[in-house]
Amino acid sequence: MVTTEEILAAAQRHLNVDPRASMAVLASAAGVGRATLHRHFASRDDLLHELGTRSLDRWEVSLDAADPESIEGAADSGDAARITACLQDMLARFLADSDDFGFALTDSYLTSADDLLARSDALVDRETHLYAAAQRAGVLRDDVPPRWLGHAVYGLLVAAREAVRDGDVARRDLDAMVMSTFLDGAGSR
Repeated sequence: MVTTEEILAAAQRHLNVDPRASMAVLASAAGVGRATLHRHFASRDDLLHELGTRSLDRWEVSLDAADPESIEGAADSGDAARITACLQDMLARFLADSDDFGFALTDSYLTSADDLLARSDALVDRETHLYAAAQRAGVLRDDVPPRWLGHAVYGLLVAAREAVRDGDVARRDLDAMVMSTFLDGAGSR
């Protein structure tokens, strides 16, 4: 008997390859029939909602883990070296997260569920706090809004996912590539 966790894992893996996969395709990927999948998740939206919740859980864990004293600790320190290290750690964690939850970066359902949006906004605010501190410390350029820097990171994560999926970049090269693109492209002048 296949568990809900196994179904979610299979759906997650498959959605990273084919984000538009139907319930029938996701059931097949999980090795179950559509009826079994529907006993676990009444609709594709229900399945996506659970995966979206898990994606946000991972984002929050990554934010919490990016600095031993939390992102807020690094941001509030004003220490450029500590902030830079926190940014690098956070970006590496986000890239690892996108290996598992890359589909969540662009799935339209995940941007329409009010509870997921509210939680996402709160996480964006935490990131923005770090970007603003990095601007004040001279680590990141200060001629753009800090939220813009968050959009830039998001764009880099989507680009990284696509580049690996298309075979244009090896996964092992992504961390350095994304780090240099972000820090050099958004670095202080």
